[in-house]
Amino acid sequence: MVQPVLTFTDRGIYCPAGDFHIDPWRPVPRALITHGHSDHARWGMGAYLATDQALPVIRKRLGPITADGIAYGNTRQIGGASVSFHPAGHVPGSAQIKVTVAGETWVVSGDYKTEPDGLAETFVPVPCHAFISECTFGLPIFRWDPQPVVMDQIARWWAANAAAGKTSILGAYSFGKAQRLLAGLPNLGPILTHGAVEEMTQTLRDQGYPLPPTIRVTAEVTAKTHPGALAIAPPSALGSAWANRLGPSEEAFVSGWMAVRGIRRRRALGTGFVLSDHADWQGLNDAIRATGAEKVFVTHGYTTPFRQWLESQGYDAGIVETQFGDETTEEPLVS
Repeated sequence: MVQPVLTFTDRGIYCPAGDFHIDPWRPVPRALITHGHSDHARWGMGAYLATDQALPVIRKRLGPITADGIAYGNTRQIGGASVSFHPAGHVPGSAQIKVTVAGETWVVSGDYKTEPDGLAETFVPVPCHAFISECTFGLPIFRWDPQPVVMDQIARWWAANAAAGKTSILGAYSFGKAQRLLAGLPNLGPILTHGAVEEMTQTLRDQGYPLPPTIRVTAEVTAKTHPGALAIAPPSALGSAWANRLGPSEEAFVSGWMAVRGIRRRRALGTGFVLSDHADWQGLNDAIRATGAEKVFVTHGYTTPFRQWLESQGYDAGIVETQFGDETTEEPLVS
């Protein structure tokens, strides 16, 4: 019996020919990592391999580790497997991992989005025989407006708040979403950041990613010192003592989940902006089609309905149980 290129274990996705795991959630000797979010890059691996762009964030989050970087598109032989990393468009440094064994190619997408955002390396479809796809937003109800439309909505909200003498506070994940907002919003006034956001922003700045100046919120930074400011903080900071120090304010949460009114109500948020670092329904279908894969495994998200949809479209589809998360989880900063 021919061994599959990748298998699915209680530690993560495993390549027998190369004796490595991809985004494992339990300690293994060798881990290939798609990106720096904490549900994909976990502490305790013997050695890590990630893109050169992803490694600084991974090191910042995990502390001292044994790790090696690889450039996008370069091929490395690991045992009997050839591997390469290709842009996933999810967050800066994120990658799809291509694994070829005996002429058969499988691709692990990690997390991805297909719309260019002006900051993360743009998603590139990778031809393969089998594709392992996330489906965080794998229902037809999830269809994103173009990024410029959403950025304009946020900018108008910010301007209206500033005119009313209020600070605008956006809840956005500290790595990825926060920097996407910084890169995409117009310069309407000072931008303040929570410490967790500033740590990740500076890490990316040091790599050369184009991000505007920001001001870390300290005891000396208030609504009086920076009137009309926009503040970006992890979602957990909304409604907290940290937010209260910024005086009269309006709060909003930025997430793909803001497309679901029930979630917005449960969070008691009057304002939500729909902007996701994951592919929407159309993006998922376009990405899968572009790979040319006949076999598709889906993971984390609406796996059962999305698998059924793929089967109705003629794909050989299956579900992979993983411990990956989604946009409802804020990744803690480890430093």
